[in-house]
Amino acid sequence: MPDVRTPAHPPAAERDSGPSASELLDFARRTAADITLIAALPLDPEGRTWIRLDGPGGSEAWLIGWPPGTGTGWHDHGGSRGAFAAAAGELTEQSLAAQLPTEGWKTLELADGVDRQRKLAEGRGRAFGPHHVHQVLNASADTHAVSVHAYYPPLPLMRRYSRTGAVLRLEEVERPEEWQ
Repeated sequence: MPDVRTPAHPPAAERDSGPSASELLDFARRTAADITLIAALPLDPEGRTWIRLDGPGGSEAWLIGWPPGTGTGWHDHGGSRGAFAAAAGELTEQSLAAQLPTEGWKTLELADGVDRQRKLAEGRGRAFGPHHVHQVLNASADTHAVSVHAYYPPLPLMRRYSRTGAVLRLEEVERPEEWQ
């Protein structure tokens, strides 16, 4: 029988072999426990601050400081899998429990019941797959939060969304050169 695989379905040995989401989460948790590194992040009362880190197995990672009341807005990670862990303070993640298409749409109406919310206190984290859409918030009125994020493959882009009720709208696509 001839081999009928297509480029969209390469054999397992040819697929990306970078760190798994659980390995990224382990890295994020271990790094979040590094008190010296966390203390080295300059904190700004007005906006988020960050330091780029080397992640495991060719991944990219970020140490991020979150002033009280700041957040990311709705976004995805351009098809990368990832993980993040709180190093200080508490973060709230709001996410969608649905796999959204990554291309070919500008506006989607979300089904009932897709919203999820979790709080991540110091030392807690979560991993996610390549189609994850979420926003992360520091809901505290007076305390900075710090977190560690890791992605593989390194982020090729991030899509930013706006949300009004059940309607999610693609607003912009950011490229890595915009984050330097």
